[in-house]
Amino acid sequence: MLDYNLLNKKLFIIAGPCSAESKELCLEIAKFCQSVCEENDITYIFKASYDKANRTSIDSYRGPGIEGGIEIFKEVKNVTPYVCTDVHLPWHCEKIAEVADIIQIPAFLARQTDLITEAAKTNKIINIKKPQFISHDKMKFIVDKCMYFENNKVLLTERGSMFGSNDLVVDFRNIIEMNKLGHPVVIDATHSCQKMTPGGTTSGNREYAPYFAKAGVLFGCGGVFAEVHPEPEKGLSDSKNMIDFEMFENLIKDLRRMKDANLC
Repeated sequence: MLDYNLLNKKLFIIAGPCSAESKELCLEIAKFCQSVCEENDITYIFKASYDKANRTSIDSYRGPGIEGGIEIFKEVKNVTPYVCTDVHLPWHCEKIAEVADIIQIPAFLARQTDLITEAAKTNKIINIKKPQFISHDKMKFIVDKCMYFENNKVLLTERGSMFGSNDLVVDFRNIIEMNKLGHPVVIDATHSCQKMTPGGTTSGNREYAPYFAKAGVLFGCGGVFAEVHPEPEKGLSDSKNMIDFEMFENLIKDLRRMKDANLC
């Protein structure tokens, strides 16, 4: 079981493919990320979605589903001990808690009281993505919902704010302000790169991801979230935002150097 107190003391990385496309892919990514993080004394947590329920288009790939996802995550835990995944419906929470160490609340669903309630009741660590459409001060009320059910094991993730209709901007002041709530803050380096498009898919620019990650840590983030894929352009979701293995390894080495210089 992942010790929440560890996340208050040591830099951690939540990383993996956007979608759990296959067992083979998830194991390949988990092994690589675990090895790189272990070499650099950084806690690694595998992340993938079993269902991309918030895709723009009805035709977009969604994933293996909750049953398929659980089977994949069980295999992943033979490679690396900690798993994070996102839930979309209240009944998913208890079921996915069988295998997940961190239950993630998607940004679009962070105001859904029933979803927060069932996630909190599992007593797992809850990672709440800050919705693009709310200000940092409103996160207090989402945290309060978890605390109401006596679950104070909360992470708060910054992933950019809506800037007009089709773009995001990362306001790093959000990190400073959310830290005042007393829970570790995570910078979502890859979703922050997203760019909305007029069509049925999102676009983005992965080259910004390492900069967002390092800036987030400088502003006080205790963790970094990144989507990683050996061949991002072949990814079935978020192909424009995911970083490849080389980018991930270079980022981890940079974060290690920042840690050694007491910058994080």
